[in-house]
Amino acid sequence: MKKILIASVIGATMMIPMTANAADYTIDTRGAHASVNFKVSHLGYSFIQGRFNKFDGEFSYDKNDIEASKVTVNIDTSSLDSNHAERDKHIKGSDFINVSKFTSAQFVSTKVTKKTDGGLAINGDLTLHGVTKPITIDATFIGEGKDPWGGYRAGFEGTTRLQLADFGIKVMGASSYVDMDLQVEGIRK
Repeated sequence: MKKILIASVIGATMMIPMTANAADYTIDTRGAHASVNFKVSHLGYSFIQGRFNKFDGEFSYDKNDIEASKVTVNIDTSSLDSNHAERDKHIKGSDFINVSKFTSAQFVSTKVTKKTDGGLAINGDLTLHGVTKPITIDATFIGEGKDPWGGYRAGFEGTTRLQLADFGIKVMGASSYVDMDLQVEGIRK
């Protein structure tokens, strides 16, 4: 009887589905190991590149259960930096992203899936210029492991193209879009 009871408990335990243990990470902005960059056409002749200097965020990641992953990123729009003060003033003004009215942008993932090429599709909602729209970030897992300071890190890179009109941002010249390039390294909490 005792053997049957033990066998039943072991059998029942094995029937319980295993839950995913996604690790939680804080994006490492203090160590400058993450960046939110942009590239936009200038009149169809060249490209202006820049970045947002102030942002934060967090993500959850489990390589064995990609769909349990989540990402949230908050961007201070006034930190836009294209390495040209007068241009930055113009882009930050009411003609474009209007940082006095829209002080932040936020991305919150809604679904993460593994693509057939091994990359990741991170679907989510981007709020920019007071408008929230769904976007997809094409991402690649770079790696994970222990760091020299006793922590554990994971890193990704991603790209997406934003249509400016979708967010109510004025289109000027030849470019109706901006390409975003994201480098994310997180420290496990």
